[in-house]
Amino acid sequence: MKLQRKNGLRATALGALAVTGALVLTACGSDNNAGGTGGTGEKTNAATNIKCDGAKGKLLASGSSAQKNAMDLWVKNYMATCSGVEVNYKASSSGEGIIAFNQGTVGFAGSDSALKPEEVAESKKVCKSGQGINLPMVGGPIAIGYNLQGVDNLTLDAPTLAKIFNGKIKKWNDPAIAQLNKGATLPDKAIQAFHRSEDSGTTANLGKYLAATAKADWPYEPEKKWPAPGGQAASGSSGVAAQVKQVDGAIGYFELSYASSQSIPTVKINTGAAAPVEASSENASKAIAAAKIKGTGKDLALGLDYTTKAEGAYPLVLVTYEVVCDNGNKADTLGTVKSFLTYTASEEGQKILADAGYAPIPAEINSKVRETIAGLK
Repeated sequence: MKLQRKNGLRATALGALAVTGALVLTACGSDNNAGGTGGTGEKTNAATNIKCDGAKGKLLASGSSAQKNAMDLWVKNYMATCSGVEVNYKASSSGEGIIAFNQGTVGFAGSDSALKPEEVAESKKVCKSGQGINLPMVGGPIAIGYNLQGVDNLTLDAPTLAKIFNGKIKKWNDPAIAQLNKGATLPDKAIQAFHRSEDSGTTANLGKYLAATAKADWPYEPEKKWPAPGGQAASGSSGVAAQVKQVDGAIGYFELSYASSQSIPTVKINTGAAAPVEASSENASKAIAAAKIKGTGKDLALGLDYTTKAEGAYPLVLVTYEVVCDNGNKADTLGTVKSFLTYTASEEGQKILADAGYAPIPAEINSKVRETIAGLK
């Protein structure tokens, strides 16, 4: 199944992400073109220009579940071209991916949140003479999905969301919710708030948004681990979405694809703009357009503006990074890591994301990503 959305915004700023669609749940099929031989003797794919030179054996990677379907597409095309090479990406969570990376059990990790200073310090034990760095690969909106019988249009703002997920607002007909939804019939029903059970970059990004926009009601430092008391936990974005889908009165957070594929209604966010903003890839792109590189050296972590009040800008967004060593990668997997990530960051690799409804990284930043990959040691 492919979810296609139009993206009318061309982001030209250095940190802009031209978001062309929401993440999709089911991996879309792609042609398995027969491998050919390029002018340099490297085996390439005629459609994707995948270069297998230096790739060998098995490459293990793990982390972010948000990018699972992107990885499914990339791995399928890559392995169809590079015979004898196996890439195995385990979609678990950003936290588990970083742990695996810093334990040296994977060639790279996927994370929806950039490495923290202590994680960078820990990575130096594995990255001999180097450290872990963040390479942005894909971005998109985080949806607030809900299940409330009889209510198909719901607006919330950051303070109200914070109070809901913090257990301070317990009923759907609470005056704070009613004030934001005048004319709606809200039931006297208990709110069932669901969050991720494992360390999650999606959780961290929600925390960054709430900390930036509703600090008085969300007194927690943004972390991958869920910080607030109460609520109910579920594993992965798929698990949270499944619970919201099944439980009347439920609310939770997950990538937009999970809401789209399961027909889960999503909350519009009152940002202070003229009208509440719907969770969509095009609206997320308007918020992400102000992103700037905040990492130093070879690290390409991005800074996002969660407080934007720009018209039509959906502020609750994330960027998924591939985490690698800038220097000191394992010799037996370095060639495959460079070959595979060169493909994912290539114009062809990014175009596949756009065609499948993902959010590609803009050319200005992506050129820096490709340059960094080429220099990995």
